Amino acid sequence: MKKLLILLAVCCLGTAAYAQHLGTEYRLKKVVQVPGRQGVAADKDYFYISDTRGLYKFDHNWNLVQKRVKTDKDGLFPHPELANHFGDIDVYDGKIYTGNEHFNLGRGENISVSIYDAKTLQWIEDIPWSPESGQVEVSGVAVDREQGLVWLSDWVDSRYVYAYSLATKKYYTKMQCRPEPYWCQGIYVCDGTMLFSADDGESTYQIPDNIYKADISGAPYFGLKQGTEPVKKDPWNVKTDANGKVVTRTGLIAAGAFARPLTLFMEMKSFRRCGEIEGLTVDPNTDDLLVLNNRGTQIILGMSQGPFKEEGYTGEIHEVYVYEKIK
Repeated sequence: MKKLLILLAVCCLGTAAYAQHLGTEYRLKKVVQVPGRQGVAADKDYFYISDTRGLYKFDHNWNLVQKRVKTDKDGLFPHPELANHFGDIDVYDGKIYTGNEHFNLGRGENISVSIYDAKTLQWIEDIPWSPESGQVEVSGVAVDREQGLVWLSDWVDSRYVYAYSLATKKYYTKMQCRPEPYWCQGIYVCDGTMLFSADDGESTYQIPDNIYKADISGAPYFGLKQGTEPVKKDPWNVKTDANGKVVTRTGLIAAGAFARPLTLFMEMKSFRRCGEIEGLTVDPNTDDLLVLNNRGTQIILGMSQGPFKEEGYTGEIHEVYVYEKIK
């Protein structure tokens, strides 16, 4: 019995050693240039980077050990005819969770959470999107290890984040962000807290982007129900008929939502140049905060339109900023 208790204690300590924890104060440790512009994730052995059409794996010295990118021979996406874009990613239990969609000029279609094997970078399965939830784009994915959920952010309409059950692969709930972290690019969850990277600065005027945080513990289940709701023309307007009356539909709708306040976590003044903040994560070995940023090109509706030639840029530069936790 004593040996069993010791073994269990060692196992628990090993698990705790790789549990991420947020700090309240950070300082910049280093900046690493990477080949992808979208997301960053970390487990105890590797760092993972997502490009809009690629996945890259690095060891913890930032040596590239594996990659998979979309080519004519490798579709990368489970349905390449329907999707063309990864956003921010997360890695959990040997699987990479990606937000998968067709994205063009600020709109997303054919959304899903596509899960890939972290060893082989091969697709395993999808968690299907429930459009009835109200989500219209997926910019980031975060696994909530404590509540057994996977959360999705929406760059087009960042008023809500949406959760799906890892156990059932079904839509679970949504949370209203108060205030809205507009143009949310990535999310990450640990210690019952969600971090939001928001592209709410302005690179043209050198105004930095920001990271916000919110307590998401105890997220209540609402799911979907039968009901009637207005048909939306876009996320902010409803459709009307020839008489100017609101068009409605009957069917499955979001059964409810909850709201939590957001507060500023970090203003990204340490970026080498204000640009487009993307994904973020916490290193489970060190508790370092990793944030991906793109600089050097003009961004219109989430898409690069060419370099700031007057500043000497010839293309976009993708960098992971590694912040050491002070306390």
